[in-house]
Amino acid sequence: MTELEIKIPITEQRSYPIKIGAEFLGSLWTQIENDFNQPGKFIVTDENLVSAGHLQKLTGKKDIPSFVIAPAGETSKTFDTVISIVEAMEKARLGRDSLIVALGGGTVGDIAGFAASIFKRGVPVVHIPTTTVAQADSSIGGKTGVDSSISKNAFGTFWNPSAIYIDVTTLTTLDDRQFRAGLVESVKHALIADSQYFDFLESNLDAILSRKPDVLEKMALYNCKIKGGVVEADPTEKNQRKMLNYGHTIGHAVEAASGFELLHGEAVAIGIIAAGLIELEMGLSKPERLDKIRRIFKKLGVPVKLPSNLAENTLIDLMKHDKKTVGKRPRFVLISDIGRVHHQNGQWAVEVAPDLVKKVLHKL
Repeated sequence: MTELEIKIPITEQRSYPIKIGAEFLGSLWTQIENDFNQPGKFIVTDENLVSAGHLQKLTGKKDIPSFVIAPAGETSKTFDTVISIVEAMEKARLGRDSLIVALGGGTVGDIAGFAASIFKRGVPVVHIPTTTVAQADSSIGGKTGVDSSISKNAFGTFWNPSAIYIDVTTLTTLDDRQFRAGLVESVKHALIADSQYFDFLESNLDAILSRKPDVLEKMALYNCKIKGGVVEADPTEKNQRKMLNYGHTIGHAVEAASGFELLHGEAVAIGIIAAGLIELEMGLSKPERLDKIRRIFKKLGVPVKLPSNLAENTLIDLMKHDKKTVGKRPRFVLISDIGRVHHQNGQWAVEVAPDLVKKVLHKL
C-alpha cells in the first residue's frame, strides 16, 4: 500500500494521509478503528454501494449506524439530504466525538463532507472514494457542497478530511459509462500539470479500461500528487487552485442544462474541448494538440460535442453563476501547453470575450 501525506496549511500546518492500494476494503474498518479514537462512527453511502456489496464488505458483521442516500446521484445533492443525515446522527445519539465515514463517489463525498462540517459545528470525516472521479479528484482537497435549483455546488464549505483510503479494486463494480466518464478528471490533471502523465494515460489507456489494479494504483498516485500539490499551494481557491477547474466553466453549465442526464465527466470533456477551441482562437494552441485530446476522449467514449437540445443562451446564462465569474462575466482556465496553465497578470482564470465564447459554443 502506498501512503502520501498531503499538507493543508489553513490555520496551522496540517496534513492528512492518503492510502492507496488494492483489495483492502474488507480489512479497512479495523484500520479506521485503530487510526481514529472517536467512539461514535457514522457511515454515509448510497444505494449503489449497498447493491455492489461495498458497505457490507467494509462493515462485516459490525452494526455501524449509517445513512444510505437514495436515489444515488446528483439529484440527491441537496440541503434536504444533508438535513436528513444530521438528524439521523442525532437520532443515533451521536455527538461532537463522532467520525463520519464517506463511502462512495463524488456526490457522497460532497454531501458527507458538508454534513460533517456543520454537525455540532464540525466533526472529522474520512473518505473511501469508490469512483474514478472521486479517487482522482473530488475526495482530495476538502471541498464540500450541495446544489441549488439554479446551479451546481452553490452552497458548501472547505472541510478537509482526516484521511483518504483508496482501494482501486472498488472500481471493478462501477458501470462502464461511469468508469469512463470519471477518467476525464485524470486527463484534466495531466493537461494542467504533467505532460508525462498525459503520455502515461495515452500509452496505458487499454490497461486502464481493463481495470488492471497495478495501473489503476499508478494512476491514483499521479492524481493524488497533482491534486494535493495544487491544494497545498492554494487550499481555499484564492487563485492558483482555480486551475483544477479546467473545462469546468462550460462543463458545469452543460451538466446543469442537461438536467444532469450527462455525467460530470462527460460534461467536463465537452468543456475541455471548448477550452481547446478558445485556446486556438487566442493563439495559445495549434490544432494538433486539440486533436490529441479529442483522440483520447473518443477512445474513452465520452462526448466531444454539445448535445443538439442544449440552447447556447441557456449555457451562457448558467455560466454567469460559475464561481469564477467576476461582474457576471465568467473566467476560463486555459492551457498554453500540455502540462502548463496559461496565466495572465497573475490570474489563473482569465476573461474571455463574450463573442468568442458564443463563437466556440456555436462550433461545438
